[in-house]
Amino acid sequence: MDSINKQQPEDNQENLIGAEAGRKIKELVDKSSTCFFCTKLTTGEPMKTRPMSVQKVDNKGNFWFLSANDSHKNAEIQADNRVQLLFQGSNYSDFLSIYGTATISTDKELIKELWEPILKAWFTEGIDDPRITVIIIKAQDGYYWDNKHGNAIAFVKTAIGAAIGKTLDDSIEGTLTV
Repeated sequence: MDSINKQQPEDNQENLIGAEAGRKIKELVDKSSTCFFCTKLTTGEPMKTRPMSVQKVDNKGNFWFLSANDSHKNAEIQADNRVQLLFQGSNYSDFLSIYGTATISTDKELIKELWEPILKAWFTEGIDDPRITVIIIKAQDGYYWDNKHGNAIAFVKTAIGAAIGKTLDDSIEGTLTV
């Protein structure tokens, strides 16, 4: 493998499985709860992508979103339930790509659990708006890019590396299998 990673004096690959993967997903999503929610992954056409706010994520890699039952996204999920979620937590770290399957629920108790007053901007009848659905994503796998010691140390290591002409990247990346 001929890559920049070969030049690094330290290991920057860490694949995570099961509970560790779930914890990493939650950690990264807690830093940025807005993602690009992508549907129509396998049609041969461009993916349909829109920003969405995660209402809840757990340590098992499950995500919950609120969506309108008459939205394009809901129709696309009904045709093909495979989705991809793309997160960026900061300019230099906290990147996450999740591939999973979506289901749509109309469970009123779940809607009440996930409801926030700001959502009335989209669901004008409030928490009882008949258009509200819950999209539940079960992550199957993913990939993350982060840093080991925070952005400040990552910046210093990169600056020193640039000054001495050596790769001292503080990044860490790997697959996520939940």
